[in-house]
Amino acid sequence: MVDARGLSCPMPVVMVQKEIKKNAPNTLEVLVDNQCSVENVTRFARSSGYQVTSEKDGLDFKLTLSK
Repeated sequence: MVDARGLSCPMPVVMVQKEIKKNAPNTLEVLVDNQCSVENVTRFARSSGYQVTSEKDGLDFKLTLSK
């Protein structure tokens, strides 16, 4: 899991990028707290071959990336 709450772009994308490069997970959960991060992480994940689902949980967003 990548917890990028409280961080502004591009840090959430950088964190996801590092995790994918390091572990190449089939599934990865990402927590962010702003719409810009949702859009940027989603864009990056899709370009890396992942499908993305998102759900809003209070003020946070939970993104699930899966191959």
